Amino acid sequence: MAPNTVSIDSFAKDHWSDAERRNAELIADFVGLLMNAHDFEAIRERYPSSSYVQHSRGIPDGIEGLAGYLESLTRRYPEYQYDVKHVHVDGDVVTFHSHATLKAKDRGNDRKGFNIIDTWRVVDGQITEHWDAIQPLSGSMRLLALAVGGRVRNTNGVF
Repeated sequence: MAPNTVSIDSFAKDHWSDAERRNAELIADFVGLLMNAHDFEAIRERYPSSSYVQHSRGIPDGIEGLAGYLESLTRRYPEYQYDVKHVHVDGDVVTFHSHATLKAKDRGNDRKGFNIIDTWRVVDGQITEHWDAIQPLSGSMRLLALAVGGRVRNTNGVF
């Protein structure tokens, strides 16, 4: 598997319905393009939903807000990667539990980067909402999170 892709095959559960599998595959494509390939133009073309509600307070609302935020992050940290560890699906809700790192040398080191739980809602094949919980794993990342974590960039609330 290429480093920019997320394969659902190793995470799929027998009890997932066909619709749940499609939802997981949709999110896997989205995450692979956004978080690993850093292909923001593909994100804008494939996922132009104007109804994308962002509940992560530090990220501007909408797909354009998300793409712009990640573009800025990856300019600063071009080696940023998102390694999916667990996938859970319940109807229209898909959750990825992942290890994100800013530097290639930190991949696989659970003392570096971030422990992230991302949850998306998929309605009629469209990604409509996103929530996250992010835990910095090292002391320096906790300090960085404190320094930049307070700015609220949307008014949707965290729940």
